[in-house]
Amino acid sequence: MDRREFLKQTSLLSVLPWVPAAIAAVPAGRRSMLELTAREGTAQLADEGGPRTRIWGYNGLVPGPMIRVKQNDWVRARLTNRLTVATTIHWHGIRIDNAMDGVSGLTQDAVKPGQSFDYAFQVPDAGTFWYHAHTRSWEQVARGLYGVLIVDEAEPVAVDNDYVLVIDDWRLGQDAQIHEASLGSLHDWSHAGRLGQWLTVNGKPHEKFSVEDGQRLRLRVVNTANARVFTLSFGALKPHVIAFDGQPVTPRPLGKFLTIAPAQRADLIIDMAADPGESAAVDVITRREVIQVAEFVYGHTRDANAKLSAPLISRLPANPLSTALDLTDPVRTGLLMEGGAMSGMKSAILKGERRSIQELIKQGAVWAFNETVGMTDTPLVSARRGQTVVIDLRNQNRWPHAMHLHGHHFKVIEREGSAVDDDAWRDTELVQPGESVSIAFVADNPGKWLLHCHMLEHRAGGMTTWLEIT
Repeated sequence: MDRREFLKQTSLLSVLPWVPAAIAAVPAGRRSMLELTAREGTAQLADEGGPRTRIWGYNGLVPGPMIRVKQNDWVRARLTNRLTVATTIHWHGIRIDNAMDGVSGLTQDAVKPGQSFDYAFQVPDAGTFWYHAHTRSWEQVARGLYGVLIVDEAEPVAVDNDYVLVIDDWRLGQDAQIHEASLGSLHDWSHAGRLGQWLTVNGKPHEKFSVEDGQRLRLRVVNTANARVFTLSFGALKPHVIAFDGQPVTPRPLGKFLTIAPAQRADLIIDMAADPGESAAVDVITRREVIQVAEFVYGHTRDANAKLSAPLISRLPANPLSTALDLTDPVRTGLLMEGGAMSGMKSAILKGERRSIQELIKQGAVWAFNETVGMTDTPLVSARRGQTVVIDLRNQNRWPHAMHLHGHHFKVIEREGSAVDDDAWRDTELVQPGESVSIAFVADNPGKWLLHCHMLEHRAGGMTTWLEIT
């Protein structure tokens, strides 16, 4: 049985303990309820031989179990809460039924300690997605409540291995434990967000992949950090990007770096070409240093007749996404992002009353959308199903923001007043300080949907609103 035939016979639905391995199979036709228990656990975040870190994780793991399904299949997952606080699960990037979106207070009640909630939804799009806590997410994601959800294409993609790179940063004390005293820090909320000083890949300090000369790899990069924007370098490797945020794009050379904001994903194709014993590094580039987080190590004897899996990198099959934007008469609104340290915001509306910045700071309300802190009684946008919606984002502060829209994917149509010609559809867009970005999407998924900054401390400090599709 060759690789392509083997992949055709992989499972319709599987939940796997975390392994970076390529494709793992379970008997076809399995449709049982997946058990995801939010509970305490430990992980070897620090170097081998050091102490294990106490975390919160799904089934006690970080990342949580990898869920892998076929396109158009159903996910049935039971969340059982064994924590001492309430929680929910948001299925990030999946164009899901609104009742399953996992936003406490908007689409469901939070799951209290000792209780459970059953999620059931169909996955319309193939691609790389993830799931994470959406109640006090600034704390619960920082403690490890997240996992990866992969939706495989109907026909297997011609690659030799399919790897995942989940990148996170952790704020640890000298005892290798999560620095709990700084959770909810006003400094973090008003500045860049919670930034950690310890990087992990797939829940450990360093990842190593075994490869062979002539192989073609698919590498799925996921940023699960609370607030850090990662800049990745692939050295001598020459990746091509084939998808952003789960949606296919025209294959394009990556260039020198991959910049990936919190909650974003990128699918890459990498052709491996080196001799046994050689290695290729994946580095995180910071202002101060270069940190190697993963490496590809070549094994076996090079075959002089070896050829790459395919001479060209073909575009992934299109997902059933509504892409017919009617920009002649869209529902259009602006979203002004204000607040944060050194911004000059003097006041904003909180719970229906205008309050001074001093009053706002006392309540941790340090960010505003359109001069309003946090959720409002009326939506930012109300649109009928099928209408095109345009939101003009204007970042009038000193900090970047990863803006995430639930239930839909959007296209960036303008940046700094100039038209953008790109076929990328995203669910999270990084808006730089002082930048203006216009996004457009077809409002084809009825319900109440969040739009918020995925720097999770920024959302907690007020950067959240909602849209209603009727």
